[in-house]
Amino acid sequence: MPKAYVFTRYGGPETEALVDVDRPRPGPGQVLVAVRAAGVNPVDWKQRTGYRRPGESGERIFPAVFGNEVAGVVVETGADVTGFAPGDEVFGNTAAGGYAEYALLATGITAAKPAALSFTDASTLPVAAATAYDGVHQLGLPAGATLLVTGAGGGVGVAVVQIARALGLRVVGVASEGKKELLESLGAVHVTSGPGWAERARLAAPDGVDGVFDLVGGEVLHEAAGLSADRAALITAGAPAEEVERLGGARVARARNAEVLRAVADLVVRGELDPHVTRTYPLEQADRALREVEDGHARGKVVIVTGTEI
Repeated sequence: MPKAYVFTRYGGPETEALVDVDRPRPGPGQVLVAVRAAGVNPVDWKQRTGYRRPGESGERIFPAVFGNEVAGVVVETGADVTGFAPGDEVFGNTAAGGYAEYALLATGITAAKPAALSFTDASTLPVAAATAYDGVHQLGLPAGATLLVTGAGGGVGVAVVQIARALGLRVVGVASEGKKELLESLGAVHVTSGPGWAERARLAAPDGVDGVFDLVGGEVLHEAAGLSADRAALITAGAPAEEVERLGGARVARARNAEVLRAVADLVVRGELDPHVTRTYPLEQADRALREVEDGHARGKVVIVTGTEI
């Protein structure tokens, strides 16, 4: 039987297990893929604690498979599916988890993988890079403007920095000291996170910041709001909508469509976006991959790779 990494109830790492599961069957508008790679994101472990995405409804059925983005090869299509066929190499957002040998993808948020794009890199794009793309374009800052990014050293942050730089923005990235070299290599001005970071950011951007892309939430979001000249140019992917709206800002508006997936894939192929996959783990070590992200030690992206037979 195929294997999948799941959580059996809400809670901590003690709820996780690698188990045998039935091979999924694609429903209308879905494709079944043999997974080659699955991106690991903070939202994955947050869902284990009971977090629900904005607009997500219905009861979660346990055991629930971890993961929200994969790249793989189509092995079966559901009813009414057009544009995809068995053997196609694709990437997209999962319909029912991705840390598995097989995963279901909804065709509306699935795209063909360019031949020049590896499965590993493709698997990092539907969540992290697409969030970054949506947010930077939502801000719509002109070339030469200054963008402050909190949590700039993670998977989304690294993508935000690169997409913003490709559009001609000056980027001030807040991250741990250990991520300074990475951010500076991407063209960002690094500001060390932790107590006093806001004052350090003011020194790094003496003329102020034109926009804020927050990826942390909480106190950091509130401090970042104080640095923004225009609260309408304050967005977050790290805090609930009601929290940022009280500050005059907004959540990142996710497009969640194939058009954005194709756009970020094109950025990678053109050399304007490097997903910066820093570690890969086999499915049997999915627990280690998730701990690296959950503990905040990941620099760039962590990916789970599989060798699923077709």
